[in-house]
Amino acid sequence: MTTALAPETRATRPHPSQTPARGGSGTTVNVNDTERWLSLAAGTGAALLGLRQGSLSGLCLALAGGALVYRGVSGHCHAYQALGFSTAPKRGPATSVPSDRGVRVEEAVTINRPAGELFRVWRDLTNLPQVMSHIEKVEVVGPNRTRWTARAAGIPVSWEAETYNEKEPSLIAWRSLPGSTVDTAGSVHFRPAPGGRGTEVRVVLKYDPPGGKLGANLAWLVGQSPEGQIREDLRRFKQAMEAGEVACTQGQSHGKR
Repeated sequence: MTTALAPETRATRPHPSQTPARGGSGTTVNVNDTERWLSLAAGTGAALLGLRQGSLSGLCLALAGGALVYRGVSGHCHAYQALGFSTAPKRGPATSVPSDRGVRVEEAVTINRPAGELFRVWRDLTNLPQVMSHIEKVEVVGPNRTRWTARAAGIPVSWEAETYNEKEPSLIAWRSLPGSTVDTAGSVHFRPAPGGRGTEVRVVLKYDPPGGKLGANLAWLVGQSPEGQIREDLRRFKQAMEAGEVACTQGQSHGKR
């Protein structure tokens, strides 16, 4: 089994307060959460209605709905950009998710491998798309800084995050940078399991979707529950680690899948 070590850069990087708000594929976030939620709801309804009609006018309606869904997911409005206007709130530099907002998710699994081994594999975040189905790509863009690409409602969504705390082999913590399309903070904890049964891997995630908890409930209704996603990802991680099938870093040959 091949594991990958990230560069040994452990100093906590200051959380930038002047980072331009970015969403989608580098677009500026200029739409507030309420508008994003309304755009998602209206766009989804219009797209479904248009597709059911099966006519040219229905196709136009579906395309308009898709544009609204993109507006909701990316947080970017081209008209606002042309006018130099923004309704997006300005977030402070301390944390990516304010304490009074967001949804908290916590899941755990016991893996029959040493904590240090699991820590090293997870610490190289470019490994994660191979066990996390909703993450398409993680790129290293600087010391303790990564760019994540996921897919929401069929649309690629990118954001940048920083690893701001780690204690080998027990803790890795990260948070999205200010203005990201996805406001999220999370940590993974590696603890010895009782009875020498390996390591308990516990993921704690807090995220603030468009529309807050209402938006999270909508995601659950369409089968995109973050709890279910993380639970399934941890199960996949357990299987890969215990079977010696961990995928390797970019540029190296892959283990069997």
